[in-house]
Amino acid sequence: MPPTKHGLGRGLGALIPPGTPPTQVPGVRETQVASVSPNPMQPRHHFDPDALRDLADSIREHGLIQPLIVTPAPDSTELAPRYQLIAGERRWQAAKLAGLESVPVVVRGATPQEMLELALVENIQRADLNPLEEANAYRQLMSDFGLTQEEVAAKVGKNRTTVANALRLLKLPEDIRAAIADEAITEGHARAILTVADEIKQKALLRAVIEAGLSVRQTEEAARRAIELSKPNAGRRAHPERSGAESKGNREEREMPVATRALESDFRSALGTKVQVFRSRKGGKVVLHFYSEEELEVIYEKIVGRK
Repeated sequence: MPPTKHGLGRGLGALIPPGTPPTQVPGVRETQVASVSPNPMQPRHHFDPDALRDLADSIREHGLIQPLIVTPAPDSTELAPRYQLIAGERRWQAAKLAGLESVPVVVRGATPQEMLELALVENIQRADLNPLEEANAYRQLMSDFGLTQEEVAAKVGKNRTTVANALRLLKLPEDIRAAIADEAITEGHARAILTVADEIKQKALLRAVIEAGLSVRQTEEAARRAIELSKPNAGRRAHPERSGAESKGNREEREMPVATRALESDFRSALGTKVQVFRSRKGGKVVLHFYSEEELEVIYEKIVGRK
């Protein structure tokens, strides 16, 4: 059984029990909608207008079921209290759209780091962030507050490999990042494109993914072919003495038992990279392929289970 994660991964349920009416939650108060301002550390930048209108319709009919989590704003005074959101910006925007004058809130102290962490946790648990927004929030926790990848992972209830893979997306060219944000490609497609080092080939692969509607697995295979073709000896004619051995290798691959192919497929799914299984009378060998130091690190962690 995996160890229990501590920190903010428990989410807002630790603050507000689900299903409890706001008026029955200790510490909940009403405040003017106009006295609440957005979380300056909010990692989410896109709110779907149609979904926001639907939520506003629901709030208009049923009220705001879950309070907003806020912290006193720097310009707050006793006579004119003002608050900054920690979590619940989508509900706050919908409440304004619904015409509410006041909203239920839970006030708690929070540092800028905690404001980012809590907003990130809520968005992750609601699957509201696109992969780039999530990656940027991880990077902000690391750059602004000096956290390591391990510390970020512990605070948001993720494993370190997930955080590392997300951060790698930020290395992609701008047009590929835009394709992720626009949902033209998935994070899986992007990770496959990342294995290709050359930016021109990355963009060519992006066009192929969009124009041909390639699956993630097809994109991975296309990326591997691009990497093979970029190797120094890729375009040279095969040596005559090698042609027989290569033909034999191709024939053996075609004659590979179905069970061995299935094993390779299972390994590939589990490790996220090309795996070859070679069998002989006395045993055999398993060959793992990797195309960057990051991929090697991911494979290592999946097999060994630690950094």
